[in-house]
Amino acid sequence: MTQTEPQFVVKLAESEAELKAAQRLRYDVFVAELGAGGAMVDHANRLEVDQFDPFFDHLILLDVARSDVLEEQVIGVYRLLRDDQAAKIGQFYSEAEYDLTPLKNSGRKLLELGRSCLHADYRGGAAMFHLWNALAAYVLENGIEILFGVASFHGTDPQELAQPLSMLHHNHLAPEALRATVKTDSSTSMNLLPKEQLDRKAAMLAVPALIKAYLRLGGVVGQGAYIDRDFNTIDVCLIMDTEKLNAKQRSIYTKGVAG
Repeated sequence: MTQTEPQFVVKLAESEAELKAAQRLRYDVFVAELGAGGAMVDHANRLEVDQFDPFFDHLILLDVARSDVLEEQVIGVYRLLRDDQAAKIGQFYSEAEYDLTPLKNSGRKLLELGRSCLHADYRGGAAMFHLWNALAAYVLENGIEILFGVASFHGTDPQELAQPLSMLHHNHLAPEALRATVKTDSSTSMNLLPKEQLDRKAAMLAVPALIKAYLRLGGVVGQGAYIDRDFNTIDVCLIMDTEKLNAKQRSIYTKGVAG
């Protein structure tokens, strides 16, 4: 962990330098640590980049006590795409993997989340809480009603993830009106085990922390999972209807946010 008390600042990236600092952290986590790749990854400059970056808002978390160097200060990232921004591109990022027709036809205001990551020194502490508070403020400010995005399990063998994928399918499947469906290319069923063969404890232990956090907030998943060989992951589509949050969950989600 860091040797000094963190001094967290959360903001939207406003400059090319801040965006590059976010892309550098993404490279360190997704490429160097988890083995991801991609056509636009800049290995020479250690930047994880794609064609969607110019259209997204990039929420960045800095620890200004960590360093005087911007790239070393940025220790958390969340990439955000509202439906009005997606209209300028012609699609959401997730549409490469999922048919989002039910979400797009819902008449609700949408926000796609992605590329969420933290520096290894800050996992399991207060850093994610600060990012979530800032995300909650963004949601309220923009009148967002549905949050969604792909979230990942490490690895590309569905059988190794049969317990958690099946648990999500049986216990957390989205209602039909909001159920995004995986596209057939590079897809796998999540219904890999019958419900009676689930070991819920083992399944939950295999679920990444970010997905658990969404489930605790009432998140649900789309139909089927996507095998992303470039990123060395199996992706599920997480969906959260902000109207469905119960009072306790809503207080957690919006805690610390001015009205």
